[in-house]
Amino acid sequence: MTEEKTAVQRLEEEGDIAADYLEGLLDIADLDGDIEIGVENERASLVVEGGDLAHLVGRDGEVLDAIQELTRLAVQTSTGERSRLMLDIDGYRQDKKSALAKLAEETAEEVKSSGKPIKLAPMNAFERKIVHDTIQKIGLTSESEGEDPDRCVVVMPA
Repeated sequence: MTEEKTAVQRLEEEGDIAADYLEGLLDIADLDGDIEIGVENERASLVVEGGDLAHLVGRDGEVLDAIQELTRLAVQTSTGERSRLMLDIDGYRQDKKSALAKLAEETAEEVKSSGKPIKLAPMNAFERKIVHDTIQKIGLTSESEGEDPDRCVVVMPA
């Protein structure tokens, strides 16, 4: 029990350090944004909302990924430990999760009816995990194949 509590406390500390870093970044860029800190799937989770933040997401989330990586590095510099924190800006990742779960459900239905595996378009690790988790909940199997940046998910019949 104590070990579990220290893990949660460590993640909350990561969240606080990350929030401080992000507040500094928003101040430098003269942007308004509210930062919400949480713990989700055994990771520190931060959501930045409000103001005009779309350019902090970038095309296909590229800028968001870069800011997330910089935030992880800031946390690592402070704590001395690697961070796996997740950052969402302007609801981008949440919307992406919903769209990918829907894609996975539709693909699973197609695989069930055809009995043939379906290979999806290349995705990053975050996107593949959402698809794998959704497919697993449905009761089918999936695997990743290929090398980044062309790594993709293949959904297989039961």
